[in-house]
Amino acid sequence: MSISKNQLKLITSLSQKKYRQKHNLFIAEGIKVVNELLKSSFEVATLFCTNDYETNLTEDKIVRIDETDLKKISSLKSPNKVLGLFKIPKLNSINASGLIVALDAINDPGNLGTIIRLCDWYGVTQLICSTDTVDCFNQKVVQASMGSLTRIAINYVNLEAYLNETHLPTYIADMDGDNVYKTQLPAEGILIMGNEANGVSNQIKKIISNKISIPRFGEVQETESLNVATATAILLSEFKRNS
Repeated sequence: MSISKNQLKLITSLSQKKYRQKHNLFIAEGIKVVNELLKSSFEVATLFCTNDYETNLTEDKIVRIDETDLKKISSLKSPNKVLGLFKIPKLNSINASGLIVALDAINDPGNLGTIIRLCDWYGVTQLICSTDTVDCFNQKVVQASMGSLTRIAINYVNLEAYLNETHLPTYIADMDGDNVYKTQLPAEGILIMGNEANGVSNQIKKIISNKISIPRFGEVQETESLNVATATAILLSEFKRNS
């Protein structure tokens, strides 16, 4: 079976957020990511897959295609047997407990996907994003999250307003903050990570007093900053070690 023009048009359109929202669908590719989503509570709309991809889905959800058609619809350099269209789930309410990561204007899909995986690794089940953070259903985010998207509750909010109302202790990752290795960190709280180029916005800095940093140990001390996902990994490790 070949892909119809309408199916091709739909898949192509889902690269844009407005069409993902319009159709309430997002794309996942490759055996690992698709299988993780199929095992979760996410609802599949359609699977486009080659004949050698094994699945227990009913035939009405499956479109069998050849490698040529898979390459037409794939964004990967080496397409891997299956591309799925999944329904965007309803947002969960925020549970103001435990350790939460908040993101302020993260732009890079790869960074967001990696941070979702880090939350999964460190047992952080909630991720709060400012409204100008990249969409978590962006195809590159979905791929970079490697299935962890299914285990993290992600909400997009007015971050400044939310932080003004929370009762949890809040911490900003900031180059001028206190040395994280000498700071006593709580088991519950909110870790705020900022934009790749500019860090946490001034509006957020004005309302948060706790600032923590990762010290540089290199002799030259000329490295400008760490990648935001790398910094998130180090800081989450310290929160968990302390608690």
